[in-house]
Amino acid sequence: MSTELRMPTDVSVAASADDGAVPVSQNGFLKILGPGLITGASDDDPSGIATYSQVGAQFGYGMAWLTIFSYPLMAAIQEISARIGRVTGHGIAGNIRQHYSVWLLRLIVGLLLVANTINLAADLGGMGDALKLLIGGSMHLYVVLFAVGCAALEIFSRYTLYVSILKWSTISLFAYVATVLVVHVPWKEVGLAIVWPPISFRTDYIVAVVAVLGTTISPYLFFWQSSEEAEDERTTPGAHTLLEAPAEAKRELRRIRIDTYFGMAVSNIVALFIVLTTAATLHANGITDIQTSAQAAEALEPLAGHAAFMIFAIGVIGTGLLAIPVLAGSAAYAVGEALGWPTGLGRRPREARAFYGVVAAATLIGTGINFTSIDPIRALFWSAVLNGVVAVPVMILMMLMAMQPRVMGAFTLPRPLQVMGWLSTAVMAVTAVAMLVTWVV
Repeated sequence: MSTELRMPTDVSVAASADDGAVPVSQNGFLKILGPGLITGASDDDPSGIATYSQVGAQFGYGMAWLTIFSYPLMAAIQEISARIGRVTGHGIAGNIRQHYSVWLLRLIVGLLLVANTINLAADLGGMGDALKLLIGGSMHLYVVLFAVGCAALEIFSRYTLYVSILKWSTISLFAYVATVLVVHVPWKEVGLAIVWPPISFRTDYIVAVVAVLGTTISPYLFFWQSSEEAEDERTTPGAHTLLEAPAEAKRELRRIRIDTYFGMAVSNIVALFIVLTTAATLHANGITDIQTSAQAAEALEPLAGHAAFMIFAIGVIGTGLLAIPVLAGSAAYAVGEALGWPTGLGRRPREARAFYGVVAAATLIGTGINFTSIDPIRALFWSAVLNGVVAVPVMILMMLMAMQPRVMGAFTLPRPLQVMGWLSTAVMAVTAVAMLVTWVV
């Protein structure tokens, strides 16, 4: 993304001709982490935490396997989105605009904007509820403060500073690693559930599978990481698209792979630990219905103690502070690229008024939803439906673009990524159909 996130010159980037390996020092590894880490961490937002908490409370350890199963699918499709951005210098929407029909682009971006705004509302509400649990006061006041703070930071802060804040905000995810340490988890039972999962074809089980996959593999993540890779190229002195500078490809594609697979691993490990925490406490004590992340934190206190409650609630706020800018930013990138506006968090507000206007508007509408009679749980259902509907055509278009020389030049997808990308697309297609069937029935 910014200069500070790129591999420094003192790190060896020489790759052997046969395996393309890039030795990376510990300091170099930390500097490589950027778009992939932020994208993965933002996936564990308050609404995602609510989904994982409900799964753990309802099914115990019986769905722990799903966080492992989804990892290679999620990592592959995110690597593909990052490659598109770094190779072409444009995000997903920008590439669709160049190579496909405008009506299809506007339909996809419109649905993405609606889904992101609903997610923003749910996440802001979850953060407000969590802070109210911790210190009391007005949830609605906290929603406004969080919204104003996140939007102001995203719009007015210096780009390199903002990137650093997002990067270090990912530390908040480790709150959920800490919760596992303060509850009793029967690891032998967990291992058995992962290796030999109790798969069921009951409606509630299928709905839960749909919810987890829809939360893990979401369109806003594709748009965000692809656009951030393009932003990195635009804002870094001396950087070029890989179409312009093929000699940079080995280093940059290696960086993308490390960053993405590490970021998605962090995301799924945290999701697994949330499932384990709620399974070991809530499910084990007969509490099987959790609707929000704040409810999960509140229910933990009498069962796992005040420390677990505090850690869980603080984690909800921390992950929300990371997810809100990503949701608003990915919507702004998509709309801006679709309409040909100047886009990018590296631009000053006066240079990209419409782009930042979308950031502000999405955040404002998300805030307003928390002051209406709209049921946030019902809204999340609709958001999940929209995400499921949007994900499949976007993934198909991504795969087609990433395999075409007219888009990617010499950097079309290697065979392993083609296989994993299409497999991920097929899984999400089945998920979308199951989601729609569940809705109809």
